[in-house]
Amino acid sequence: MTAPDVLVHRDQALLAQAAAARLVTRIADAQAARGSASVVLTGGGVGTAVLAALAAAGARDAVDWGRLDVWWGDERFLPAGDPERNETGAREALLDRVPLDPARVHAMPAADGPDGDDPEAAAERYAAELRAAAGAGGGPVPAFDVLMLGVGPDAHVASLFPELPALRDEGAVTAVRGAPKPPPTRISLTFPSLRAADEVWLLAAGESKAKAVGLGLAPDADPFHVPCAGARGRNRTLFLLDRAAASELPPGMGRLTSP
Repeated sequence: MTAPDVLVHRDQALLAQAAAARLVTRIADAQAARGSASVVLTGGGVGTAVLAALAAAGARDAVDWGRLDVWWGDERFLPAGDPERNETGAREALLDRVPLDPARVHAMPAADGPDGDDPEAAAERYAAELRAAAGAGGGPVPAFDVLMLGVGPDAHVASLFPELPALRDEGAVTAVRGAPKPPPTRISLTFPSLRAADEVWLLAAGESKAKAVGLGLAPDADPFHVPCAGARGRNRTLFLLDRAAASELPPGMGRLTSP
């Protein structure tokens, strides 16, 4: 796994704007190199703020939206359109505002979908969609260019919460039951899928995330107890923080990007 780089922004608004600009550049570069790009979205306050900042940015026109695949790192297992679903927030913030190809927007199954109230079957359905996108010989998941993750106050990422069995799952997608944060039933990419991404970006804002960020960057952190310590990209890992989230980092760790 790659060692993380840490970038610190003055506040959450600047963090969201900078991450949005970085995302445009990364997508445009991938499309120039290969013709298409693939990103994995996250929910939460910062993740949604990044998408809203991207929707408001003139630079969004640098992206060929019809050649972008959109995936999710996790999802609350609720009915389609529920305001608590990550998909719902992402559509409101960005996805319904840009000309995406609907066939390339890969939402995780909902609780009123074809698998009914069966998160294990829904997780396998998403895993099958990932395998199909990866293609023959491509592995269990496609080559994600950027995978974004929020960091919870308990150091969880996606829906991989400390000490839950899902952390040990070696498949591509796992059903999560008994999550300590409501709703208790979720679907999540596993560590192997997160680590398949070329770049992993961990986003955190606010003082409530400071301890988790510090633990996640400790060299001896155990991902079973500190899940954000196990989310690393194949070629790059970025912790994108605001000053409050970076407040418990050791002196000298992290590069301040704005005064």
